[in-house]
Amino acid sequence: MNSTTQKLSIKEKVGYSLGDLSANLVFQTLMTYLAYFYTDIYGLETNDASAIMLTVGLIAAFGFNPIIGALADRTKSRWGKFRPWILYTAVPLGVVALLAFSTPDFDYKGKVIYATVTYTLLLLLYAANNLPYSALSGVITGDMGERNSLSSYRFVAVMFAQFFVQVFMLPIIESAGGGNKAIGIEIVMTWLAVIGTIMLIITFLTTKERIIPKPEQKSSLKEDLGDLFQNRPWVIMLVVTTLIFITLAMKGGSYVYYFENYVNKESLTTFISPILNFLSEIGINFFGENPVSAGFGLFNAGGIIFMIVGITFSKWFADKYGKKDVFRIALFLSTLFIIVFYFFSKTAIALIFVSQILHGFFYGLTIPLLWAMIADVADFSEWKNNRRATAIIFSAMMVGLKGGLSIGSALLTWILGLYDYITKEAAGAAASVVQPESAVQGTKLLVSIYPAIPFLLAIALLFFYEINKKMEVQIEKELNFRRSK
Repeated sequence: MNSTTQKLSIKEKVGYSLGDLSANLVFQTLMTYLAYFYTDIYGLETNDASAIMLTVGLIAAFGFNPIIGALADRTKSRWGKFRPWILYTAVPLGVVALLAFSTPDFDYKGKVIYATVTYTLLLLLYAANNLPYSALSGVITGDMGERNSLSSYRFVAVMFAQFFVQVFMLPIIESAGGGNKAIGIEIVMTWLAVIGTIMLIITFLTTKERIIPKPEQKSSLKEDLGDLFQNRPWVIMLVVTTLIFITLAMKGGSYVYYFENYVNKESLTTFISPILNFLSEIGINFFGENPVSAGFGLFNAGGIIFMIVGITFSKWFADKYGKKDVFRIALFLSTLFIIVFYFFSKTAIALIFVSQILHGFFYGLTIPLLWAMIADVADFSEWKNNRRATAIIFSAMMVGLKGGLSIGSALLTWILGLYDYITKEAAGAAASVVQPESAVQGTKLLVSIYPAIPFLLAIALLFFYEINKKMEVQIEKELNFRRSK
């Protein structure tokens, strides 16, 4: 392999990060609004929404990702293995993202079929785009310090996408649709599709693949899979990734229900009014008049701003103490600030906002480290087996991401059904829906106790992850020596 210790320019880091900004305009929308879109805008029953998200999601996770990973590792072009995938899927991904959040006037059976088909195509194209994009981080440089820096740029971009989707998107949807959320979400998704496509093309143009396997390195898919299942750090990170995204999907998708049905609207209005007045005075008027959407946006804004702060400290902590220890401790602290939501009353708005801020900061420390640790697992595999299979290792992690997203989203709507949540379809022509007390309590549990469980299991698993700071240094040194030869 060629030399892999080049320092990356700011231009390349920013260009690479735009790919995740684009992808997360889709991913964050799925995680935050898909369940709500299906039950409260499109009009699916909770059981049908749950079945679609779980079935299609698991097929995508265990079917699409391994196939695309194997194909990407075997791609040969003048642009490298992974960059062509980013280029050729940019436009189709944008188009299908728009279709998946459209509301054609079908009968109920037609709605179920349309949702199933568009969600399937969306996850297929997302895998074909985002898996090679993620694998690209493992071949841009072999310098672990630069890799930590690249991850920080990447996930600051993720936070900006998350900030837009979770803070401004609901008020903008209401405004763009004149109160009709179905029209509003189609308008917003059209713009996101265009902007996201442009950013993916910029990523293709500004990045370069530097870790090039030797021509004589050949391995079968069977050998690649065999390497995976003998790689204990990979197995642990696969399960950890799945558990983390179960929590993110469950918690992230529950907040809109939490603000709609649990939080006291009068107390929320009193709390946010001074903030909205201040923002209005400095020219920020994106939140509209609805206290629920405005409070939801400000709540997410506080968490995301402090996630970005956490991300900026992540590299320093990781370089000093190692990724594993920082990841494990920060994830534990962030979990504590999920659990405390269970104890908050409907009127404890200040505590709700402060806990979200503290959760955001500690979780932000972990965000760049997850994918940097997966890139380290690819190095660990090469170090142990003298063969590099970057994309299939990242595809396995995408199995965890998609599987976790699917399980978490399906659990969300399934649990809502268990607590007798009334959907748009069940409400019929009713102008407004008053949820039963059981559904209100269910939304409270969905932002506290239920999402804390997978995080705690992930923390326990990390005690068995063997790539610590000392081993990171050893692997980097030995691989650089081999590649220089």
